[in-house]
Amino acid sequence: MDFADVNGQEMAKRAVTVAAAGMHHLLMIGPPGTGKTLLARRIPTILPQLSRAESLETTQIWSAVGRLNARQPLMVLRPFRAPHHTISEAGLVGGGSTPSPGEISLAHNGVLFLDELPEFNRRTLEVLRQPLEEHCVTISRAMGSLTFPAKLMLVAAMNPCPCGYRGDPRRRCNCTSFQIERYVAKISGPLLDRIDIHVEVPNVPFRELKDDTTGTTSAQMREQVQIARDRQRRRFQREPSTVNGSMTPPQIRRYCKLDAEAEQMLQAAMEEMGLSARAHDKILRVARTIADLDDSETITAYHLQEAINYRTLDRRYWAS
Repeated sequence: MDFADVNGQEMAKRAVTVAAAGMHHLLMIGPPGTGKTLLARRIPTILPQLSRAESLETTQIWSAVGRLNARQPLMVLRPFRAPHHTISEAGLVGGGSTPSPGEISLAHNGVLFLDELPEFNRRTLEVLRQPLEEHCVTISRAMGSLTFPAKLMLVAAMNPCPCGYRGDPRRRCNCTSFQIERYVAKISGPLLDRIDIHVEVPNVPFRELKDDTTGTTSAQMREQVQIARDRQRRRFQREPSTVNGSMTPPQIRRYCKLDAEAEQMLQAAMEEMGLSARAHDKILRVARTIADLDDSETITAYHLQEAINYRTLDRRYWAS
């Protein structure tokens, strides 16, 4: 299936393109049936092909848990893992008496998709915090400890409220404020802080469902992503980072310099939305990717504004 076959707003597709271009974590929020899952499942089609080193790394992990296809001894496609919300902590991060990789490591160099995010056990979600920052999972046992790689793109989806229709002009939401607060509180602030891009996926109008016009295709999006990745590869050719999403603070200061107008815009957004220092760095990383998609060496106020818009759900859902 192609992205052009997925009904949805172009803004959501744009957010997916930005996320794939910089390997940024993505959260999609919208009512049931808006295409969040379809969008997520199309992401591997626009990611660059596995490099030889990535293919070998991924193959080793899948071989360790006996998941390799006998007819395909080498992984050539980026993994896409979508565990059910009933998964345990050990199933997600790995474990056992003899530690083996979990879903986080099976998604190494690929996509980990968590649908219906608030339905996951909160303690299970909290174990994601360290791997998302350090790109690895360390499991300790009496006999010693093992470290598994976990460099992945987290993609999550959720409804805006328990019934799913908060803000939907066509369906009435009967959820109380307390129910909504308890629902979104299942996702902790520190975990949300580690997700770079938050985007709303609204219902698709009837006219778009019947429209025969072809939207943005996977091939077009893949081309945009590849251009941005090529810029990042040249930028980081002598550094440990390979994508904007994993830039270190020193690299952010070096490659994400802002002019006076953009600096004032970012300061105003930080103060108004009450964002953390981590969110500040996330905005700059995303702005750098947006500039790369525009084939621009400079991060302009336009690029920064788009990156800030991807954090507005912090204020709407969690900052109040």
